[in-house]
Amino acid sequence: MNNSIQMIPFANLAMAFVPVMLVVGILYKWSLDFGNSLYAVLRMLVQLLLIGYCLTYIFQSDSPWVVTGVMSVMLFSAAWISLRSIAGKRKQLYGKALLAIAAGGGATLLLITQGVLELQPWYWPRYFIPLTGMIFANAMNSVSLAAERLSAETARGVIYTEARAIALRASLIPITNSLFAVGLVSLPGMMTGQILSGISPLIAVRYQIMVMCMIFGSAGISAACFLYLSTPDLTTRRRPGSSNP
Repeated sequence: MNNSIQMIPFANLAMAFVPVMLVVGILYKWSLDFGNSLYAVLRMLVQLLLIGYCLTYIFQSDSPWVVTGVMSVMLFSAAWISLRSIAGKRKQLYGKALLAIAAGGGATLLLITQGVLELQPWYWPRYFIPLTGMIFANAMNSVSLAAERLSAETARGVIYTEARAIALRASLIPITNSLFAVGLVSLPGMMTGQILSGISPLIAVRYQIMVMCMIFGSAGISAACFLYLSTPDLTTRRRPGSSNP
């Protein structure tokens, strides 16, 4: 049995866009915003092609300064994108989102790379960069959901403590669903990639357990930090009949 990953010809890869274009066609037919979806797909394509060349350079350079620079770009970008759903308060809350993702994601990244994997050197790009991406991306999504829900709840007059609880619970729905589904409904990306490359499923499972723990932890800590830091900026109107928390 050949354990090497099969190279996908560009002609075959183009076939993967058939269902994508079908969805875009449905959005167009139903008079929905198909342009945004098309832009997202095109942006994904360009970004992944570029990152492929960038990662090749990063892995070959083996420099802690390059790795730190890439991590910084990921962090600052994640904080900005996380507030996309509340664009009106983006500049006001950017610093808090940045600090929250840095705290939750950074602490988790440090624990995983230096405690669990014991990377030598600490910045080993082939591990450090992909793990940083996974952690910051999930922290970003969690903060985004928390910010959107907190803004919505406070806008309709829910007191802060209630809005905060609702927002934190909502921010953890996607990752909690993933915890329930993993192994039953889905085989996540890292585990699938390792199995395709010929690694024993028993080893791949250990890595996936690590990944699920790190994304749940980074998502929850980052969302909680953001909600705590946002208290002065998202003051609420008291609902009729409600008492002070």
